[in-house]
Amino acid sequence: MSPQVPSPSPLRSRLTSSARAAPAPHSLWSALSVVGHTIGFAPPGARGGGDDLGALRRTVTHVAPGSQRPRPVSHLVAGDPAGPRLVLVHGTPGSAQGWAGFLREPPAGFEVLALDRPGFGGSGPHAAETRLAAQADAVAALLPDDGRDAVLLGHSLGGAVAAQAAATHPQRVRALILVAAALDPALERVHPLQRLGQWPLVRAALPRAIRNANDELLALRGELVGLERVLESIRCPVFIVHGTEDDLVPVANAAYAQQRLRRAAHVITELLPGRNHFLPWHAEAELRRTIAAAGRLAC
Repeated sequence: MSPQVPSPSPLRSRLTSSARAAPAPHSLWSALSVVGHTIGFAPPGARGGGDDLGALRRTVTHVAPGSQRPRPVSHLVAGDPAGPRLVLVHGTPGSAQGWAGFLREPPAGFEVLALDRPGFGGSGPHAAETRLAAQADAVAALLPDDGRDAVLLGHSLGGAVAAQAAATHPQRVRALILVAAALDPALERVHPLQRLGQWPLVRAALPRAIRNANDELLALRGELVGLERVLESIRCPVFIVHGTEDDLVPVANAAYAQQRLRRAAHVITELLPGRNHFLPWHAEAELRRTIAAAGRLAC
């Protein structure tokens, strides 16, 4: 029996071309993080922490992007080892622990893997890995090789990483979920204060996560230009979830994704009225419904 596909959100029509002119405020957030950490203060959530998940199994997989020597990719594992695998890809900064709610109570029937992206948490390298393709290699290393389905879910910059992985490994990814994903290069801006993070004395004072996050955001526009055609090659079902009040990654990214994902089997968009950028924490119930729908399509 063919899977049931949810109807597109009625809010889809609210994605207008005028919204595309909005700036990308996460460049200002990054700048404030750089300045804040230099003087001993960071915006809430900037350190990418999470609940104590010591009871969960943490595994390290070694990945060699291209011809480079292997790097450790640390990830947390929970849920049903026989079910389809849900791979959770955090934004910048961040870590696997940011997915605490989904790890403590895995979506029914799924095995859940949440990784520390390269350059964060327990994953190498120590410096930033700004190339989306290399980030996607780390995600691909966690896809099942035993015939089980895989669903990728990426939040914020992690959405671009997940999309790259889905395009590069079409036979291994059955569905893609883009949550408040940064995808449109035209919406990326670099705030002048972000350049402070490149100064040697400032870099030395910054925690690794903030330093690497700033480096990623400085390089992001160029990487997203290269992702444009990659998005057009994705053929698996794609779910787009974005808050209408996202002050860090503009909701216009959802319209951009719809335009680029013209070859996808399905593109199902849901805009969440009044919700901000932090959907994994503030819209967990809505994301669980989306994960369940993706699972039905993938199986």
